[in-house]
Amino acid sequence: MDRSSLLQLIQEQALAGGPTPPQQLDPENTGFIGADTFTGLVHSHELPLDPAKLDMLVALAQSNERGQVCYQELVDLISSKRSSSFKRAIANGQRALPRDGLLDEPGLGVYKRFVRYVAYEILPREVDRHWYFYRHRSCPPPVFMASVTLAQIIVFLCYGARLNKWVLQTYHPEYMKSPLVYHPGHRARAWRFLTYMFMHVGLEQLGFNALLQLMIGVPLEMVHGLLRISLLYLAGVLAGSLTVSITDMRAPVVGGSGGVYALCSAHLANVVMNWAGMRCPYKLLRMVLALVCMSSEVGRAVWLRFSPPLPASGPQPSFMAHLAGAVVGVSMGLTILRSYEERLRDQCGWWVVLLAYGTFLLFAIFWNIFAYDLLGAHIPPPP
Repeated sequence: MDRSSLLQLIQEQALAGGPTPPQQLDPENTGFIGADTFTGLVHSHELPLDPAKLDMLVALAQSNERGQVCYQELVDLISSKRSSSFKRAIANGQRALPRDGLLDEPGLGVYKRFVRYVAYEILPREVDRHWYFYRHRSCPPPVFMASVTLAQIIVFLCYGARLNKWVLQTYHPEYMKSPLVYHPGHRARAWRFLTYMFMHVGLEQLGFNALLQLMIGVPLEMVHGLLRISLLYLAGVLAGSLTVSITDMRAPVVGGSGGVYALCSAHLANVVMNWAGMRCPYKLLRMVLALVCMSSEVGRAVWLRFSPPLPASGPQPSFMAHLAGAVVGVSMGLTILRSYEERLRDQCGWWVVLLAYGTFLLFAIFWNIFAYDLLGAHIPPPP
């Protein structure tokens, strides 16, 4: 099946207002559509066609030994849906795709060049980059990561002005009285397990988190969507506070590091697992710098937890939220990033990850209800 016959097929679908009924294209009910059947239903009309979809149809046909296309895969492609079987078919026919990449696209505007940059930063395969580049729409914008970052900056400025302190705010006696901070003495106030992400130790932690949220979180949200990235970020935040309540029972938690490390760990793990396909420049150097910066931030948090530089009225915030976020990123996050344009509910690994995360949540809830009293934990009095 050549490119022109596939183009005629798409024109027929457009004229009919949707995919042709399977009884006409597949009278024997085999589930596949042959090239000869297509040519008998073609009308000669000139209609614009998304080049990414055309390339993928070519790959689908050439990946089949008889030159046929699965009818359901055709329907999914026309309706901009992709399944795991579709991606396998594309992978089998990947050699048939044109070798010219998006880097050779001339005459792009500023925003479209940014979309191309995001495609090469996030996606490991050229077919996925083409798909994302041609079907990307600027609306809705990546509002989640931008909104979270803006809210964190506003909260920090408000508390900085109120306390007249911009570095190591947790040493101020009034800081821990905030209704947003997670404190072991306020475990019954369940919202604190999430809202602590809006509070930060100081300007250095806020700057680090905000930079990573904008540099990594925004591109990830542009590619994978608001729902998936917000789920990953909030799962890392919640896992961070719950892990602290189990492993460091006397410590409070502040900062969005659980969510940030979930995003960064997922992205870095995806880059490593698809190293040959990633086309982002200086990827080895950037990988090393990212690991050094993330390790340094964890080291700073450990130092502040166990060797506070100033007198404090109680334990300083724990560093375990960083590690918990990284675990969420490598497990849940990697599953999300590897399922670009696929339904998560169709992925067996996704259900395994959800089961593991749900088991952890149930264990952490029972731990917070019963373990503190059973173990006789001496927690600092709530502010």
